[in-house]
Amino acid sequence: MPTLDFNGKQFIRGHHLTVPIRTLEIDNEKSFTGDSDPSLDDNLIIHGDNLEGLKALLLRYANSIKCIYIDPPYNTGNEGWIYNDNVNCPLMQEWLKKNSPVDGEDLERHDKWLCMMWPRLNLLYDLLSDDGVIFVSIDDNEQHHLRMLMDEIFKEENFRNIFVVARVKKNTKANQHVRALKRGYNFVLFYAKSSSGLIDPPTVFDEKGERWHAFDAPGETSTAYELFGMLPPKGRHWMNSKIGADELIAKGRLRPHPRTGKPEYLIDASDRKILDTNWTDLQEYDTLFNFPNGEKNVNFIKRIVGTVVDQNAIILDSFAGSGTTAHAVLALNKKDGGNRKFILIECEDYADEITAERVRRVIDGVKNTKNKNLKEGIGGSFTFCSLGDTIDEIEILTDEPLPDYETVANYIAFVTTGKREFTSIKKGKDFCFGETPNILFYLIYKPSFEFMQSRDSALNDELAQKIATTCKESGKKAYVYASHKFISQKELTEMQITFCQLPYNIYRIKD
Repeated sequence: MPTLDFNGKQFIRGHHLTVPIRTLEIDNEKSFTGDSDPSLDDNLIIHGDNLEGLKALLLRYANSIKCIYIDPPYNTGNEGWIYNDNVNCPLMQEWLKKNSPVDGEDLERHDKWLCMMWPRLNLLYDLLSDDGVIFVSIDDNEQHHLRMLMDEIFKEENFRNIFVVARVKKNTKANQHVRALKRGYNFVLFYAKSSSGLIDPPTVFDEKGERWHAFDAPGETSTAYELFGMLPPKGRHWMNSKIGADELIAKGRLRPHPRTGKPEYLIDASDRKILDTNWTDLQEYDTLFNFPNGEKNVNFIKRIVGTVVDQNAIILDSFAGSGTTAHAVLALNKKDGGNRKFILIECEDYADEITAERVRRVIDGVKNTKNKNLKEGIGGSFTFCSLGDTIDEIEILTDEPLPDYETVANYIAFVTTGKREFTSIKKGKDFCFGETPNILFYLIYKPSFEFMQSRDSALNDELAQKIATTCKESGKKAYVYASHKFISQKELTEMQITFCQLPYNIYRIKD
């Protein structure tokens, strides 16, 4: 597959791996949770550099985000943005020093834009679930570069579509100049993470002059089950699993054709909106909240978020701007009773005064609006966070204040397994904080030096016997993380227990 080369790529290729992991610090005053305490399990608005913000989210959300929408700088030469990530490579630092800030006269501004996007897209890839989808807004300045970048990171075969969206701009001389060339649109690139992600509209077959929607796509044969007495054509398979097809049948969305009996997928109005590649019926910006750079139209984001059927999905926007994505998610939840969750990251100082304030007003009610639902408020909550200290394996348990239990557990889960198979991550019985299909994980820890230096923080025989019993009943082995132990590893091995001393023995586990 052809790849895109650009100045700085050799230095930035693995930068996302070296970005430090930082904690998320809750700001109680800026959070908006009603009578409930702010929580990292709630909707989140994070103030901080989005590269470090994305890395911080990996502890909790690796491979868990169902839908990502981002609207990065379009690199028109007028944004005035500066690429200022703390790149460790001296050569990269020197290159950026010579070529920053970005401006319209800078012939290498495209290279710097790509250097900015590369590590962020890689982290977004790691956060996206295997069946997740990502949408990226862009204009003519970088659309061609972004497409090749996305092909390389998300894989060319996972490209799904490109949508055209009407663009509203001030009537400048530059805009007048390009209108004659029909350049008045922005684009949305649409990718999935894998073949299990949302795919193109059902293929329309024309057999003997009769049109019908076959619910199939090329790929594995694991879903080649019988449907309405039919099997899919050779080399094809039904687009949905048997369970998914049964759900659609129950909803009246999948049925046998009235005359032929062949599977027919009924596309309703909402499907046509999302599947149509021409979105020019939507103006891209509105001005309800007077955001300085214009706001995305709520219906525009709702159309994107609406691609994901899962009403418990997590939606991430790491270039949050005025917070329209949060508005759209809350509006969809209000409409259908869903429990979708949003996560926003905004690096600018207006993260509280504009981004979060817009979401507060949407939740609580907006005065001077003709929209009845918006005037009354559509409900919801969010926790406001900033980026905290860097998590270091050696210093994690030696510097005050000690991190809370959940932070340490999430860090262990991320390092050991990538958290891709964990059923939960929270303190449970006998210090068990999570499990995979084959392993139970235990963390004997409290955020107190007094506790960590006491006998109570050790893995002793009594606790080991309890864990061994659980291992025997579940058929799983156990990994126990603690500062010290009062039982030999030889005895623990016979109990199917592996002891890992904090903070040194946190390493990748091959399950």
